[in-house]
Amino acid sequence: MGRFTGAVPALLAVLVILSGCTSEPSFRTNTVSQTPSSTASLGTHSLPQELEAIPQGYSSPAEHQGTLAELTYDSYESMSYEQKTQVLTKRAIIYLPSGYNAETQYNVFYLMHGGWGDETTTLGTPGNPSALKNVIDHAIAAGKIKPLIIVAPTYNNTSPEDSANFNLALTLNQNYYHELLNDLIPAVESKYSTYAEDVSQKGLALSRDHRGFGGFSMGAVATWRTFQHGLDYFRYFLPMSCGTSLDPENISAAAQDHDRADYFVWVITGTEDFARPYDEDRVNRMRNSAYFAEAGNEQDGNFAFRLKQGYSHDGRAAMEYTFNGLRWFWNL
Repeated sequence: MGRFTGAVPALLAVLVILSGCTSEPSFRTNTVSQTPSSTASLGTHSLPQELEAIPQGYSSPAEHQGTLAELTYDSYESMSYEQKTQVLTKRAIIYLPSGYNAETQYNVFYLMHGGWGDETTTLGTPGNPSALKNVIDHAIAAGKIKPLIIVAPTYNNTSPEDSANFNLALTLNQNYYHELLNDLIPAVESKYSTYAEDVSQKGLALSRDHRGFGGFSMGAVATWRTFQHGLDYFRYFLPMSCGTSLDPENISAAAQDHDRADYFVWVITGTEDFARPYDEDRVNRMRNSAYFAEAGNEQDGNFAFRLKQGYSHDGRAAMEYTFNGLRWFWNL
């Protein structure tokens, strides 16, 4: 299928703020979303107040195992993407649940690695699956997570070492939406069975309720940049332990053309994580933003914040936060 160009349409409307004549402002605004979205099916189930620990034994191979596949696709060098002068062959690792059926539609979650990582960091490879892949297998078998497709890409550009350079990684994540929207998503969702009827701009926008993006550390930067540039095509966002400040006004402005019920962001970090003050500052800004309303479910708001006692910036935290996010997204 062909690529589409342009990530998010120009901002065309201003958010309508309810006047002070009402005693209790409604979560749903009168703003008309520019993107079709089936908000009638919003979940009323609450997010857990305390994150669930990954059950013992889940890191070992499950009886009913999903499969990992390698997907290669063409993209362009990040810094000169719009000129399209240098073609890059990229790879993503795809998780397909046990019993995957091409006749069944699946939700799809794009999971970005952090610093010093690549597309194999989160799920492993077909020949060497990660502990997280085993956790997901067990959770699906136990009915904790609805069967879904997971895509593990990379923002690495011309070198597998790109993610080890902090400033370079920030820039690559700023630019990554070009590749994500124009190259990766069409490659994935034209090959595997998702809710997208086709991979045109319209087809992906119509299926946005069934698409999420998340990541830990530098992967959380990628998540916020996806919110900024890809909100027309994603509903759920899981930024975990984002240990840097960004440009919150520019990121939030992406929501101007959307009803606040069009998206949900779950921010998670740990009490001992160096990212904690950054995330708490972001969350406080969200609490004072016209575009966000904090709540424990999708009927009453569009973001939540959880702080895991005793957890720091490490693989255990990344795995448990991802497990909890996938347990809640689409698990109506």
